[in-house]
Amino acid sequence: MYQPKKPISTSEDVQKILGEKFENQEKKVIDHIDDICRAWIERSPFITIATVNLKGQVDVAPKGDPAGFVKILDEKTLAIPDRLGNNRGDTFHNIIENPRIGLMFVIPLRNEVVRVSGSAQIVQDDDILEMMIVNGKTADMALLVNVEEAMYHCGKAMIRSKMWKPDEWQSIEGLPSYAHAVKTHAEMPEPLEFYEAMMKYNDEKRLY
Repeated sequence: MYQPKKPISTSEDVQKILGEKFENQEKKVIDHIDDICRAWIERSPFITIATVNLKGQVDVAPKGDPAGFVKILDEKTLAIPDRLGNNRGDTFHNIIENPRIGLMFVIPLRNEVVRVSGSAQIVQDDDILEMMIVNGKTADMALLVNVEEAMYHCGKAMIRSKMWKPDEWQSIEGLPSYAHAVKTHAEMPEPLEFYEAMMKYNDEKRLY
């Protein structure tokens, strides 16, 4: 395992490297979903969800659906549907142990993101689930998020990564497929073609 030669171990040292804090960046954090954050969340088709269990193991999970799939129940409450997936439920198991949660909302072609953090619980409230019907199918459960902090985050990361500039994307040729990774990491006995067909079916038939 690599051993660092110049570790940084205090917040004071970090801030010395970063420089003086910008006043507007300190004050921009709000404790609710206002009209500005609402406009963004209602247009976002993709989010990431960060959670951590009691052992300190961190998970960051992607969630995607038609834009506006995260429902704003009020200025302090968001609801996120669960869809068909791999049945691991890492996010949900973590929330049971530790309700702390962080969200990042992405909108294609926009460089900025919106970040939300707070606490969460798992619910099956019928009125909430009925708001989440897609293709005639509702979610089996939802994450109810109590908003403690919300903020816009600048677009430097997207700009540097050239995320929305397809002409500058690297080739994906030679990248292992998801099926290849699952077969290899899980040491599964069936031929690769079996898992390729399984993943294709999941992508086409098990979205909802």
